[in-house]
Amino acid sequence: MSRLTHVVSGPYAPPAARRELVAVSADGARLHVEVHGDEGAPAVVLAHGWTCSTAFWAAQIRALAATHRVIAYDQRGHGRSPVGRAHSTTALADDLVAVLKATLAPAERAVVAGHSMGGMTIMAAAGRPEFAEHAAAALLCSTGSARLVAQAQVLPVRAGRARTRVTGAVLGSRAPLGPVTPVARKILKYATMGPGSAPDKVEACARIVHACPTAVRHAWSRVLAGLDLDAEVARLAVPTAVIGGTADRLTPIVHARGLAAALPNCVGLTELTGMGHMTPVEAPEAVTRAVRELTALYLDTAEKEKTP
Repeated sequence: MSRLTHVVSGPYAPPAARRELVAVSADGARLHVEVHGDEGAPAVVLAHGWTCSTAFWAAQIRALAATHRVIAYDQRGHGRSPVGRAHSTTALADDLVAVLKATLAPAERAVVAGHSMGGMTIMAAAGRPEFAEHAAAALLCSTGSARLVAQAQVLPVRAGRARTRVTGAVLGSRAPLGPVTPVARKILKYATMGPGSAPDKVEACARIVHACPTAVRHAWSRVLAGLDLDAEVARLAVPTAVIGGTADRLTPIVHARGLAAALPNCVGLTELTGMGHMTPVEAPEAVTRAVRELTALYLDTAEKEKTP
């Protein structure tokens, strides 16, 4: 945990895991995995986004672990997962498949939720047989499948080539973020959160994001800049709900609406008024409620049907 920093008290402080393990991906990358809740409870798998870690899901883990088995993992290079050799959507899919294999029994199913790059991870894995084996339903939070840089609104200027070029340079910067200062909090809040976000939520997000190594942040920014998962969205056949914030500057609400229209089995689009990109922290109850609803509809029901 030497490079993992986060708040240590309050609802956004990560709870202690019931157990921890390492999942090994296809290329040998080692992924830190946490399991919360009872082993026999309905399973939920959480995939965090770019520059974040399992700590990002603290509110959901705390709320769900009493009734669910919550599995959260650090994407390669993030949190407590070492940097992998590859940075690609294929690697993201490989990693999710490895986590599913390491934590779920054969044919056991789970609700899989992803925020930002975690949602892209789910899209990238949609065509994998292992995903079909284990995913009962999916939740995509504040994410998109393509055209991320062109449609980002972190710069308050008219859309066009100039904005796209500068946005790409800003998001892909190799400059270290440095300590969490008042100025740093203001910048992060403007770029990633809604204007009404409470100070404790801004602090929680800032600590997590600033803990991401600069080289990792840059490497994954290049993947996101060239992202094109539109074909994979068409393969995401499990019941899938979509959540987006209307004040999201990184993945504006147009992405959520586009996903809802393109998914073959979209079961709901929730637009959170005034919320930015960090929806699991900004609107924890709404995200937790969406997970619970998917579990009740598509996981608990399936388990009951298997019971003689």
